[in-house]
Amino acid sequence: MENLQTLSVFIIGFFVVALASKQIGEYFTRINFPLISGFLFAGILAGPFVLDLIHHEAIEKLRIVDEVSLAFIAFAAGSELYLKELHSRFKSITWVTLGNALVVPLLGTITLFTVADFIPFMRDLPAPGRLAVAILAGAILVARSPSSAIAIVNELRARGPFTRTVLGVTMITDVAVIFLFAFSTSVADALLTQLGFNLGFIGLLLAELILALLLGYLLGKIGELILSLSIHRLIKIGLTLLIGYGVFAFSAYIRELSHSFFSFEIFLEPLLICMIGSFVVTNYTKYRAEFLGLVHDAGPPIYIAFFTLTGASLELDVLSETWSIALLLFAVRMAGIFIGSFGGGFVARDPLRHNSLSWMTYITMAGVGLGLAKEVVVEFPEWGDAFATMIIAVIVLSQLVGPPFFKWAIHHVGEAHTRATPHEFDGQRDAIIFGLEGQSLALARQLQTHGWEVRIAARSTDYLNRDTVNGGGLDIRSFDQISLEMIYSMGTEKAEAIVTLLSDAENYQICELVYENCGTKDIVVRLNNRTNFDRFHELGALIVDPATAIVSLLDHLVRSPSAASLMLGMEDNQDIIDVEVQNPDMHGVALRDLRFPLDTLILSVYRDGRLLISHGYTQLKIGDRVTIVGSNESLDEVMLRMEA
Repeated sequence: MENLQTLSVFIIGFFVVALASKQIGEYFTRINFPLISGFLFAGILAGPFVLDLIHHEAIEKLRIVDEVSLAFIAFAAGSELYLKELHSRFKSITWVTLGNALVVPLLGTITLFTVADFIPFMRDLPAPGRLAVAILAGAILVARSPSSAIAIVNELRARGPFTRTVLGVTMITDVAVIFLFAFSTSVADALLTQLGFNLGFIGLLLAELILALLLGYLLGKIGELILSLSIHRLIKIGLTLLIGYGVFAFSAYIRELSHSFFSFEIFLEPLLICMIGSFVVTNYTKYRAEFLGLVHDAGPPIYIAFFTLTGASLELDVLSETWSIALLLFAVRMAGIFIGSFGGGFVARDPLRHNSLSWMTYITMAGVGLGLAKEVVVEFPEWGDAFATMIIAVIVLSQLVGPPFFKWAIHHVGEAHTRATPHEFDGQRDAIIFGLEGQSLALARQLQTHGWEVRIAARSTDYLNRDTVNGGGLDIRSFDQISLEMIYSMGTEKAEAIVTLLSDAENYQICELVYENCGTKDIVVRLNNRTNFDRFHELGALIVDPATAIVSLLDHLVRSPSAASLMLGMEDNQDIIDVEVQNPDMHGVALRDLRFPLDTLILSVYRDGRLLISHGYTQLKIGDRVTIVGSNESLDEVMLRMEA
């Protein structure tokens, strides 16, 4: 009963620390550091070496958090290996992965074994024990960070053969490292227990591997059964995590049982079993989409708990003595990645330019690497914490250095498709409307009444019939096909806004060209098919869905008639505008200190991709977009002062 109460106190205390860790992680992202670095930092602060909010005893009692999280990390790794997406670059992916899986662990093992005398926890181990530690470290150094790679690819909107190869290698390597770690753990266990290397040992390794494969397949079928049940989503997540934890408990039970009855231990790598189960669900069941959804939903709280507890368990005294070794391992890892990637790409006959740069994209290292380091703590508690501290230092270095290298390589091979830098405001608000029809003409005239200069880009076939839609007096230009030359000929690079009223395919082609080459701030799209919403949203477009627009408008007119009337321009001599702060004299001025006309009101400030609900103490910055309501005359005065 007392133990249960103690555990409850530890869990509640850890929950509070985890909430703080979430906030610290989000702050780290704002200063361009990885999210997990914030979680680790929060754990270090709360750990026994700093604030001691999480005691050594609590870390031991919360081992279940590690095991549930490790199972989830293995599930996430297996779900990333979707065979159909890797087919096009299979040869290159295979050879580069093989090169890394051979060179990196070999160099890592040799390096760590050579410098063992300088590492406190290895110094007193016998030669077989040192070799066991070195083999485990070499295996973990192979790990990658698919989540970091995917995040960077999405951020850069990268696409092309180089990017496909990088993603394929990253995902397969994160799966291959679990196989490699399972083999290395068995070898390390044999070295530490002084089990001889003979045919019996090789047979034991093969038997363990085959049994792990069979159990992984069985786990996949159990997962399929859970996903097929008509139960709440949260219950499915809970059951999935429960069977993952069950794999760890079963593996520990078999190991203890075999140790009691035989002269050797049967070690079934739980990460490998969980990863195979996830692979089966992802590739050989109809529940892949739902499983990916469960992994996505469960990820944030799992990662917060796992990385925070990992930070708390770091042995800072050991880190102070082994940081130089961590730097050495980091450098050796990068050298191994370069040799393995270049050699694998050379064998696959990839372009020399790709081979010389690809190593930069494989530096990032996170979830699975941390998971394997923590797995060593579980399997070898005598020196596992010190070992994990050293490896985690390498992982943190890799996660800090990797992303900038990754981005540079993608840009250098020309496969990044990021938003262009918008032009500076020239004093005239320009809008270009693509599509010639009644709505585009009405919109053009409405914008003209507000002082905008408007051009309408019409297909050649529509342009011939422009008189039939009463387009007299408007600047209407024709185009034959959508191209970058056409975009420039319309003066789009100087426009403040574009509006696309064509088919979804044509709209997307225009939006993508404008996004990558002009950087126009406001891209407005009339959507024709709801399924294309996400594609336009990724480009930062403002999407109007005719199927729901009228209903939303009526809803606002009912619930907030005054605001809706202002937005629609239905109020006499009243309007709402967005204006960008360009006057340097406005920079740093608080809203309460502005001397604007009394009949104007600042509603919000848009800054760095975030909407700020304004108050008197909000200070303006150059580049802010400010939403203001007021009379037309006063708004004209405000615009002159903001843009001066």
